[in-house]
Amino acid sequence: MQKLVLSDLHQKIGAKMVNFAGYYMPVQYTHGVIIEHQAVRKSVGVFDVSHMGEIFISGQNALDFLQYITTNDVSRLVSGEIQYTCFPNSNGGIVDDLLLYMIEDGRYLLVVNASNIQKDLDWINKHNTFDCTIENHSENYSLLAVQGPDSQKLLQELTEINISSIEYYSFKIGSIANIDNVILSRTGYTGELGFELYVENKYARNLWDALFSTSIDVKAVGLAARDTLRLEKGFCLYGNDIDDTTSPIEAGLGWITRFTKKFVNYKQLKAQKEEGVKKKLIGLCLLEKGIARNGYLIFSEDGVEIGVVTSGTMSPTLKKAIAMGYISHNFSHEGNEVFIQVRNKRIKSKIVSLPFVK
Repeated sequence: MQKLVLSDLHQKIGAKMVNFAGYYMPVQYTHGVIIEHQAVRKSVGVFDVSHMGEIFISGQNALDFLQYITTNDVSRLVSGEIQYTCFPNSNGGIVDDLLLYMIEDGRYLLVVNASNIQKDLDWINKHNTFDCTIENHSENYSLLAVQGPDSQKLLQELTEINISSIEYYSFKIGSIANIDNVILSRTGYTGELGFELYVENKYARNLWDALFSTSIDVKAVGLAARDTLRLEKGFCLYGNDIDDTTSPIEAGLGWITRFTKKFVNYKQLKAQKEEGVKKKLIGLCLLEKGIARNGYLIFSEDGVEIGVVTSGTMSPTLKKAIAMGYISHNFSHEGNEVFIQVRNKRIKSKIVSLPFVK
């Protein structure tokens, strides 16, 4: 297990620590998951997600390279903008989903999932016939996510940057809490107003302390609440809802799959979009007592296996069990009732539109 720069701090302030993607991470703090979740929905919380990977791509052919290895249209970006995208593999699946930052012409930042850093590097290097420079700075940066309705007010106390001028999926590089060259990004994994701050490791503690020194009441938030928050918004988690065997079309990510360009395996994905999919990712609300978990099977009313749950939890906001999963296209219509096998009982559930929390 690798430690984050702030792992010892988290443990000292009462975090329950777990192994996540090979990193020693805080899963929750002493106030518990529900309070942490509600803090982000109603006020503001801070996550340490420094396990995420930061890979820089540069060179005169960087745009063409990224156009080829990602599904979204990178040419639509200008400096200071961000794009959600994915690496398609050669079999119709997804190598990883990621955020792509355009720093300037010919220089980009890719923020990838911690569990996939080496896998992504291998994939990127394998396809680098564009003479680009690839730099892995994952071990040099810490990443703190400030999420919730009060996040803008909190950060404005720490910087002269006009926080309100940073639009969704945009970023600025500047000084915050007297720390220079912080990447201040209006992104997040909670569905709330929020920002993500990329800072050199040596300044991580200073930034953490500063975030907890303003006039705004803020709570530290762990991985457990991060998962309930993202699931309420229907955001995919790599390794659960998307992986090497699921296509972006099946996962409802057609909006980041642009066929105005040629990219890895675009022909197969284009055919899939035009011809339709055999399975699709859907939302489920359980109508009876029980919680669905990853891997639980989904059945039709007459007992035919038609799908599998990929993520599930008890929603702190809705106060009922919710889940996502893949289901045969013929059964995927909103409002349909299906049954999830929870231990030795099949729980009646209803297919609903995503996100669960609007």
